[in-house]
Amino acid sequence: MSHPFPLSSFRISSADQIATIRSLGLKQVRWNPRQSDPPAVPEAVRDQAPTVEPQGLLASASPTARMQPSEGSTQSEHRRKLAQQRAALNLCERQFTEASRACKQVTDLVCLKPQEAREQAEALSRALLVKMLGEQDLCVRLLTEAAGDKASMHAMNVTIISMLMGRSFGLSESEMLDLGVGAMLHDIGKIDLPERMRHREDHFSASELKCYEEHVVHGLNHARKMGLSSGAMLVLAQHHEHADGSGFPLKVGAERMSGPARIVSLVNRYDNLCNPHLAAKAMTPHESLALLFAQGKSKFDTAILGAFIRMMGVYPAGSTVQLTDDRYAMVVAVNSSRPLKPRVLVHDAAVPREQALVLDLETQPGLGIRRSIKPLQLPPQTLEYLSPRPRVAYYFEPAREVEEVA
Repeated sequence: MSHPFPLSSFRISSADQIATIRSLGLKQVRWNPRQSDPPAVPEAVRDQAPTVEPQGLLASASPTARMQPSEGSTQSEHRRKLAQQRAALNLCERQFTEASRACKQVTDLVCLKPQEAREQAEALSRALLVKMLGEQDLCVRLLTEAAGDKASMHAMNVTIISMLMGRSFGLSESEMLDLGVGAMLHDIGKIDLPERMRHREDHFSASELKCYEEHVVHGLNHARKMGLSSGAMLVLAQHHEHADGSGFPLKVGAERMSGPARIVSLVNRYDNLCNPHLAAKAMTPHESLALLFAQGKSKFDTAILGAFIRMMGVYPAGSTVQLTDDRYAMVVAVNSSRPLKPRVLVHDAAVPREQALVLDLETQPGLGIRRSIKPLQLPPQTLEYLSPRPRVAYYFEPAREVEEVA
């Protein structure tokens, strides 16, 4: 925030602003010519320009026109964009499903073939790392369907978001692999607990709480049998520790926690808020992020918390929101370099849901998000249209220049 531009999108109006941007040391800055002032038109050319009726401009800016193909756009073009949109989502969901199944196989092998479990965990982490390599921006994508049991889904959510965080901090390949394996296996010690003790509940007695907290020790025992690296073991050992020393089991502070462990501690808490054992206690992604920011400043590394908010966006994927034009929408993807301008699925009664194109707020001048809203506060028709899932699952995809919806 060491600059005078509080939002990620702004209009440059002076040479001083350009000098400020250059002084930040950024490798690149996005420029959108469609949202910039056009060059001055010579009078001779301007006098010959055709006159456009104001009514025509107003009609083309209606909400329905933004969501449906314009008169100059063919139905086939709309179908092509829709097919492209579905293909991208299907690819993410298929890859998440494959990763969840592989994670389940790792869990099943921990007791029977611990070393093979380690090898498969490392292979899965390496496969995810390869997909993340490169300098291109990545979007955090909300999945509409996510196969797998709750434990595997939680493990993969934490693994994927943690590795994306590690990527944003520029961790080395070995650190990223330790982060991935540690995040994937952070709760492995719970397989030694009775089913009813695997999720912390408010009504737990002191002895029950102690039993629950022992899953960390059980996890380390399994980690030794698997032969995990010291970096991955630190993640298992410290994923419930807090920066202020209020965590467990050793109550160590941030200065004694490894970087990967500090990342997993935060991401694990976020996913547990969004996807608790009891669905009735679930918070929306936006509410979860707000709670972490309000209550977690002392519990989590401030640099990591700030980077997490920038990556996930103020309105993370899965948040139901109201736009500045009063329409309701659900955030489906967030590009960390443009966190205030996510891609959203908008409720438009004139467009059947199966034909709705996702709207990129980056390409919509003057349109943004007004507020977050709980799903149950949505009008019934909107709730049915947007169909927010009770469990939030994430994957990632390369950030593409999304074609503007006419």
